[in-house]
Amino acid sequence: MRVRLGVLVSGRGSNLEAVLAADLPGIEPVLVVSNRPAVRALEVAASAGVPIRVLRLGDFGGDASARDAAIGAALEGARIELALLAGYDQLLRPSYFTAFSGRTINIHPSLLPAHGGAGMVGLAVHRSVLAAGDAETGVTIHEVTPDLDAGPILAQSRVPVGAGDDAETLAARVLVEEHGLLVRTLERIGSGASIQRGNSTGPR
Repeated sequence: MRVRLGVLVSGRGSNLEAVLAADLPGIEPVLVVSNRPAVRALEVAASAGVPIRVLRLGDFGGDASARDAAIGAALEGARIELALLAGYDQLLRPSYFTAFSGRTINIHPSLLPAHGGAGMVGLAVHRSVLAAGDAETGVTIHEVTPDLDAGPILAQSRVPVGAGDDAETLAARVLVEEHGLLVRTLERIGSGASIQRGNSTGPR
């Protein structure tokens, strides 16, 4: 039996594209949900024949809790077993976890707990790494909880910071590692292998 996968997106969908290209035998992408219309990730899903849903905050009168409950209900209705946040840029409210009974994981472009939490999305993460003078950064895949970037770590991969790096060059190298770690982790999940839950990613 393949694990039924739902993917939440907000932008270009490069991680989604990597998962679809890998065509993992134990993973069945079933649904892609976006909080934004007309993003490239939806084109990626449609070209692969994966059903899509767009659930915008404005569709719910600005009520984020109602929107997140609807996202969870959409996943539940599609019998999703595993939800992946792949560039999804919103904090999921408790209503999501009430509506969706499956497991949710996220991929974050740093070695959590470092450079996680509020505002740590996109290039802001890599600027934070450079400002801190870190010698290395990386990628973290973790379980999602109502607390931002605070769930147990499932996998990490390290990426060295180069002397001439700026946020854009660092982001490009980290993104390559994101794709690889994500595919390897999903492959293990799809094969039924147990993935050790690590420490919480929250502040130490």
